[in-house]
Amino acid sequence: MSSSINLSFRYTERDYVRALRAHYASHLHLRLDIAVTVLLGGIGVYFWRLPSRHWLGIVCIAIAIVFGLLLVAAFTIIPPLAFRRSPKFRDDYSLTFSPEGIHFRTAHIDSQLQWSIYSSALIDAHSYILYYGSRQFSVLPKRVFQTVEQQQTFEQLLAHHVSPIVRRDT
Repeated sequence: MSSSINLSFRYTERDYVRALRAHYASHLHLRLDIAVTVLLGGIGVYFWRLPSRHWLGIVCIAIAIVFGLLLVAAFTIIPPLAFRRSPKFRDDYSLTFSPEGIHFRTAHIDSQLQWSIYSSALIDAHSYILYYGSRQFSVLPKRVFQTVEQQQTFEQLLAHHVSPIVRRDT
């Protein structure tokens, strides 16, 4: 088994949308956000029916609607827009992963990165999301691996050089 992995690919919108949704799902408290939105809407309906607190009901309902729309936008509207508006996703990528680091090449970039740039990783059913900042990340779609052995070698490199790794691929 070689300790170096060469991957060449071009992102699809589906790759990035799935990864961004996985990122949001791991960083937002989705169940709590939905519960608070529903609770706020319910409180709003209660107060709306009280003549003395009608205005408070309208405010609560309006806030619940805004929160709900923000959640819907985060998962349905923002990911495809982010992909379409970023020219970097139109490039062909050539990546080489080795114990020494990552050689990253596109039409506009030729760079050697150290593994230490990545502070954590998220593995979901479709991709590896490698974080290099609190909200900045690189996406590596699982579909780009040519063999299971190649993917296993990558996971070994990742486990050796990046910590913590959160798995959500089961």
